[in-house]
Amino acid sequence: MTDAKLVENFRKGDIEAFNRLVHRWQQRIHRFAFRYFASHDEAMEITQKTFIRVYKKLNTLENADNFPAWIYRIANNLCLDETKRAGRRRATTMESLPQHPVTESLIANPDQQIQQSQLGSILQLALNQLPAEQRIVVIMKEYEGLKFREIAEILEEPENTVKSRMYYGLKKLRTLFEQWNIELEALRYE
Repeated sequence: MTDAKLVENFRKGDIEAFNRLVHRWQQRIHRFAFRYFASHDEAMEITQKTFIRVYKKLNTLENADNFPAWIYRIANNLCLDETKRAGRRRATTMESLPQHPVTESLIANPDQQIQQSQLGSILQLALNQLPAEQRIVVIMKEYEGLKFREIAEILEEPENTVKSRMYYGLKKLRTLFEQWNIELEALRYE
């Protein structure tokens, strides 16, 4: 069943349709917020707030086909609001970054496990150095796999603005990696 059909069913009073939307989108929204904050707790809070807002405002969504962009927009706005509310620029140290999950292939090779964990932490630290507008675009494009058109719709920005933010975000990441003496080839394994 499509998201649009679930939205329509929920509007008709089917609470199970909303539960299915939550089940379908919860992991994506959590991953998005986690990449933004590098904190499981903050990602959980943003995820919960997103679905509370979706529940309260779903009847205001004009076109049910726009649900994916709409829910990402809500999550994005909540991330930006939290950053403003806290009045802080995300300054994360390497030691405070969470460890990445271990896969079976990594268990067989502890050196690879350590390297992947370190690379994941370095990538997250670098992401946190980007301005919010660039960070959001890089996360949506590289981690969520969205197209520029979709990101532009979510952010309600022209597509060329989104492409520009991506360009400058990636340029800043390359600069950071060079400053930290990290070869880009090493990051491809992440």
